Amino acid sequence: MQNTRLNKLLTFLAASPDDPFILYALATEYNSLNDTDEAFRYYLKLVAEHPDYVGTYYHLAKLYLKDGQMERAIEIYQTGMQRARAKGDGHAFSELQRAYNAAAGLDYEDD
Repeated sequence: MQNTRLNKLLTFLAASPDDPFILYALATEYNSLNDTDEAFRYYLKLVAEHPDYVGTYYHLAKLYLKDGQMERAIEIYQTGMQRARAKGDGHAFSELQRAYNAAAGLDYEDD
């Protein structure tokens, strides 16, 4: 069965190969299709070429967690928090920090 959404995204990519939103959408689509190699490829391309596209870090770290690479996931969360803070994106920083705390075992509840 052919994935229509994926085909459309690949067509968009051909027309705008440097558009970070298209790269992000492709990474997310491949992730939803459980094609982790392609998902990693596009998320890593985003981090390398569009490091201020902060939404990438959360999803890339989650993919590393899914792949059993805890230390790498934690590093990605930390980098994402630094990028979000530098951009002044408090919302993204907060989401990344919560995910980082959970991954690093720093989340706890008060009794």
